[in-house]
Amino acid sequence: MAAELTAHQLIAQHRPTLDLALETIRTRAYWSPHPEHPKAYGENGSLDMAAGKAALDALSGTRIDLGQPGTDGWVGGEVSPYGIELGVEYPHADLDVLLPAMKAGQKAWRDAGAELRAMVCLEILRRIADRTMEFAQAVMHTSGQAFMMAFQAGGPHAQDRGMEAVAYAYVEQSRTPDTAEWTKPQGKRDPLALTKRFTPVPRGIGLVIGCNTFPTWNGYPGLFASLATGNAVLVKPHPRAVLPLALTVQVAREVLTEAGFDPNLVALAAERPGEGIAKTLATRPEIRIVDYTGSTAFGDWLEANARQAQVYTEKAGVNTVVVESTDDYKGMLGNLAFSLSLYSGQMCTTPQNLLIPRDGIRTDQGDKSYDEVTADLARAVDGLLGDDARANALLGAIVNPDVKARLEAAAGLGEVALASREVTNPDFPDAVVRTPVIVKLDGAKPEDEAAYTSECFGPVSFAVAVDSAGHAVELLRRSVREKGAMTVGAYTTDPEVEEAVQEACLDEAAQLSLNLTGGVYVNQTAAFSDFHGSGGNPAANAALCDGAFVANRFRVVEVRRQA
Repeated sequence: MAAELTAHQLIAQHRPTLDLALETIRTRAYWSPHPEHPKAYGENGSLDMAAGKAALDALSGTRIDLGQPGTDGWVGGEVSPYGIELGVEYPHADLDVLLPAMKAGQKAWRDAGAELRAMVCLEILRRIADRTMEFAQAVMHTSGQAFMMAFQAGGPHAQDRGMEAVAYAYVEQSRTPDTAEWTKPQGKRDPLALTKRFTPVPRGIGLVIGCNTFPTWNGYPGLFASLATGNAVLVKPHPRAVLPLALTVQVAREVLTEAGFDPNLVALAAERPGEGIAKTLATRPEIRIVDYTGSTAFGDWLEANARQAQVYTEKAGVNTVVVESTDDYKGMLGNLAFSLSLYSGQMCTTPQNLLIPRDGIRTDQGDKSYDEVTADLARAVDGLLGDDARANALLGAIVNPDVKARLEAAAGLGEVALASREVTNPDFPDAVVRTPVIVKLDGAKPEDEAAYTSECFGPVSFAVAVDSAGHAVELLRRSVREKGAMTVGAYTTDPEVEEAVQEACLDEAAQLSLNLTGGVYVNQTAAFSDFHGSGGNPAANAALCDGAFVANRFRVVEVRRQA
């Protein structure tokens, strides 16, 4: 089949975008080619939202037939956290047929070169962006995110992260020139002369193991980093969040075909109920790269057992905020309340432990005791979520029964400063919606330590009383070193405390946010500028995105000839 998308067309359309991305990762400034407001996707945002919902509804009762080799059956059964059966089926693969077919297209993909691969990846992202409203609905009804968050995080922000990975991949591959003329003087004799060619070659097949909560945001960096560096990519979605990644694979296969490449460079591995194919896939010899987001236990297993592959993990951590003093008490409370509430705390970046001196803190509203700070924070969360319509728009739905069980158990761990309450969603009466719980613990009591030093994923936070700012920094250091952290926050007006917190985060490789009181929150990161994770503490062995995230997905092979 003749290519419908020529290299010239792709480069003409997407090279300017790539150049902007390359400049932005150099300057770390703000930039996004993907608007994050629904009205940018049509004259009437609500009509486009309705069209996205109609597209999702149209998929019910259908099969997403990707035309993959080795399809030996069909699987489905996804149920939205909002209580809706999605009713979509996906191909189940015979891996012994699919994996060899995926390898077959790698030679042409390798030979295409870094620039053309980047252009194809950007075309895939453009077409995904054209269907942002449909993807938003797919993310909403697999993750339980409220619509606006599903639209932003599952749409433009995920697309930004994918493009960021493409930019880093291009930088690392183009660091070495394609060719070189090498001449070594030999005094009176003729010089030695060689012509050298350098080719980035892929490791093999990359495996992306998707997560339930952020299937596209967490899935796109690994997918596009591997694809842009010449590897085929097999996408293994979470069984409860298949649809967004299945649609992604569908788009990728269409673009690859039109660009004259083998569509089997990107394929889907959906699984039967209880099949658990991730371990099987991750240890197959064909799989040379693994990208994973999820539990610490399985991430540790992958790092220990997928020895034939380069493994990139984002696992779990205990995110901490040190509250020592503030010159904007109201802004601090509002910022923390939003951070604790967003998507019911079901984010790897949500704060869990709030370390507050038992003797209280200094504020612009006078000194506040530990009890006053916790009570005021509880009131701030209550005020933020007091209106059920606003609560539903922020909280979304509880993604699975395990989160609900942790939330219910947390109330028995200590004195409850803020009790969780049930919220009814009038549009989705079967959705499980709960407000956060805040539990008071004592950082000096060994019996409380087990609670606050373990990750409690979901809308659960602990207000931990500490002896001093120094004690808080000591607990922060130990927590990051032993349990890891995706994010750290601190509120202080004391330069010495700020320096101590900063040094702790630099020593333990944790990303720090200081004195956030406005519209930026500790659990949000911006592509092209912020690093998500550091790769330097137990919460993750990689950062999204940096050079290390892409550079080991390929190798440079040299061919030299006598000149």
